Amino acid sequence: MTDIHHAAAQGFSSQADTYARGRPDYPSALGAWLTTELGLQPGKTVLDLGAGTGKFSRLLLATGASVIAVEPVAAMRAQLSAAVPAVQALAGTAEAIPLPDASVDAVVCAQAFHWFANAAAMAEIGRVLRPGGKLGLVWNVRDESVDWVAQLTAIMTPFEGDAPRFYKGDWKKVFPASGFGELGLASLPYEHVGPAQQVIVDRVMSVSFIAALPAAEQDAVRARLLAVIDASPALAGKASVAFPYRTEAYSCQRLA
Repeated sequence: MTDIHHAAAQGFSSQADTYARGRPDYPSALGAWLTTELGLQPGKTVLDLGAGTGKFSRLLLATGASVIAVEPVAAMRAQLSAAVPAVQALAGTAEAIPLPDASVDAVVCAQAFHWFANAAAMAEIGRVLRPGGKLGLVWNVRDESVDWVAQLTAIMTPFEGDAPRFYKGDWKKVFPASGFGELGLASLPYEHVGPAQQVIVDRVMSVSFIAALPAAEQDAVRARLLAVIDASPALAGKASVAFPYRTEAYSCQRLA
């Protein structure tokens, strides 16, 4: 199997349960995008590539399509199989997808494509897609115009090292991609609502390079997160808080 980035391998293996708790779901309106833009419906087959703990797999299942998940990290794959048993979960990477040629109608990468945005992965995606099939790329992007959200980013950024990050935009360098059409974008507002421990602390602690830190450094990060919560009038003492996001959904078509 192709190697995956050390931050993903270590962080996602050690904090798969935190990832499952803390990562946001997706806006319900994205279901319409999956059916109209990606063409998902009963009788279709979709690959959830870099599926993690199956957060997005649930939304794919709701379209009625058959869902196959490929995830390289065993701990994440175990969470997926337990939470979404209707999904076939396979070990593999974007550069080595364990599926036959032209076997799926769509490939979706949710919170994942920046980890494997390279020519080899695009060639593999093109190989397993049927002609006319769609590639969908989805990210929940933090709304850093909110002061406390910006503070969370300031806590995380010094630790990111060489980990691929969506916001840097390096993933876009593979487009336009050979054999694929133009990349389109739909943008939807979203809020992750719940206890601050879940939607803020668990969310940040599940970030790959934070989850890979030594225990003492993780404790220090957690203390800083709790200090942000305690100091913010929007968060302190609240049983439930709303973490603001913008969900960006990109798509392009495999050409015949």
